[in-house]
Amino acid sequence: MAKPKRLLSFLLSCFSWYLISLPSPPYPGEFTQCLREKLPSELIYEQSSSSFTDVLASSIKNPRFFTNATTRPLCIVTPTDAQHVQAAVLCGRRHGVRLRVRSGGHDYEGLSYRSPRPNEVFGVLDLANLRSVSVNRSESTAWVESGATLGELYYAIAKNNSELAFPAGECPTVGVGGQFSGGGIGMMMRKYGLSIDNVLDAKMVNANGDLLDRDVMGGDLFWAIRGGGGESFGVVLSWKIQLVQVPPTVTVFSIGKTLDQGAIDILTTWQLVGPSLPDDLAIRVKVQGQEALFLAMYLGTCSSLVATMGRRFPELGMTSADCRSMTWLESAALSFTTLANIGTPEEVLLNRTGGMSFSFKVKSDYVRRPISKAGWNDIFSWFTMNGSASGYIMLEPHGGFMDSVPADATPYPHRNGVLYIIQYLVFWPGDGGTALTAAWLDGFYGFMGQHVSTNPREAYVNFRDLDIGQNVVVDDVSTFDGGVVWGQRYFMGNYRRLATVKAAVDPTDYFRNEQSIPPLL
Repeated sequence: MAKPKRLLSFLLSCFSWYLISLPSPPYPGEFTQCLREKLPSELIYEQSSSSFTDVLASSIKNPRFFTNATTRPLCIVTPTDAQHVQAAVLCGRRHGVRLRVRSGGHDYEGLSYRSPRPNEVFGVLDLANLRSVSVNRSESTAWVESGATLGELYYAIAKNNSELAFPAGECPTVGVGGQFSGGGIGMMMRKYGLSIDNVLDAKMVNANGDLLDRDVMGGDLFWAIRGGGGESFGVVLSWKIQLVQVPPTVTVFSIGKTLDQGAIDILTTWQLVGPSLPDDLAIRVKVQGQEALFLAMYLGTCSSLVATMGRRFPELGMTSADCRSMTWLESAALSFTTLANIGTPEEVLLNRTGGMSFSFKVKSDYVRRPISKAGWNDIFSWFTMNGSASGYIMLEPHGGFMDSVPADATPYPHRNGVLYIIQYLVFWPGDGGTALTAAWLDGFYGFMGQHVSTNPREAYVNFRDLDIGQNVVVDDVSTFDGGVVWGQRYFMGNYRRLATVKAAVDPTDYFRNEQSIPPLL
């Protein structure tokens, strides 16, 4: 009887997919009515609500996606538990309205709360109310909800045990859900890997409205949600993470070098030294104008750091006078683009809001072969051109733990052989004109093609860039071939496996944005 029972179970599963997946145009009135029937009214913000604009803007970081021309959601749902998320998904499926999911609002293209298509009807699931952090001190683990920010996560961990931490990004207002979904690079990745390398379990709602944990979702889906990009496979509500050890004192420094002070020679050397240093030391570099700023965090004391730098990177000329010693939590409160705000109260990490004073655009690259001294001379010349004044690049070293992880262990494939990642950033005031700045970034990015990885030219999904490609939708489903160009740049050989998982768990492509994983049907 075992085989007939399994067959019957399979047929019933297929039939339930069929019932919930019947082609349906969007019925916005029916959708919002369904939400009203299933959810408390205070969790639903429709466009007619007096609070709608404030809730929408609450975690938007980029004002160029908050203009009168921006396609806004039909409504915003602010769930406080898993059942609310399940109800919203089922209402959306039943009435043909897709949901976009926002945790911290840092999506560089704003795809978690807006649509580039002017006529799309969609809702937003804003997870800001799902932000609890529960630390298990005896296991050195924690459960963190996707709506928590990195700052809230870091604060909760360190206040529970000052010698525990978690490897993730440097910006404290980034949402956990987005950070983990794309990989999660940061200053401790050379020691402990990406955020996703330290995820033990997760709870999520799939496109059928089911609540899953790791055991129920299975290995393929658990693999896919750890680095396969947000908003492709369902709504991840919470993550169980492995915490890592940090010493009582860490040391940071910030050393700037101009061209006259040998910045090019030092930077040329850093390309090979940075990824090969002891894994408890990370030195990133910010290049802006005619200066290279070397920014470091070391999991140890100043004296030990000075000795290491003297042996391994004497060209930088670092001395004990450059050291700033503090707890790991205090270091997390710093701005790791400048190491400004020394002595900032740790409570700044609990501030979820970010200003919308500046619009920005971001691109990314990976470097596998060191750039020559002549190449760096040419790069610095770009920072003298019109449009460059508000732009910079950030170089973050890989190596260490990152070299030990196979490219297909998680969807994030940029592992062994990567020297560093480049993040290109340009800013301009408000939501106004961008022509000169955008032209500079596009030209500079084009020029850099000769110096970075090729076939494919790799990119980081958490530094989302719609310029490298968008999904092609046919019969209301994104096509695999239409996503190949951007998919292979973000995920390389893992793109096909991700699309296979998508076909298994969301064949009708309910969870979709312009760079979500398409189903390989």
